Amino acid sequence: MNNQLTAKEREHLAKVKSLPCSVCDAPGPSEAHHVKQHQQYTCVALCQDCHTGSHNGWHGRRAMWRIKKYDEIDALAITVKRLMLLK
Repeated sequence: MNNQLTAKEREHLAKVKSLPCSVCDAPGPSEAHHVKQHQQYTCVALCQDCHTGSHNGWHGRRAMWRIKKYDEIDALAITVKRLMLLK
């Protein structure tokens, strides 16, 4: 698989990373969580804690995700909505 990003993909990821966290609303910059590997346009804006934190993070125990009753699609919808408001 070609892991080279296009200019448009890099631009999109930069915009996602500029957003606040789509789970806890921590101000950006955020990390880009890929809902599916190598799918650049399905990335979610997440703070470090909600992304990789051992307690709250998606890649940890997901405590904040359970509190908010969110899954990746919920967080993706928030990210997309915020991206649309940037225009």
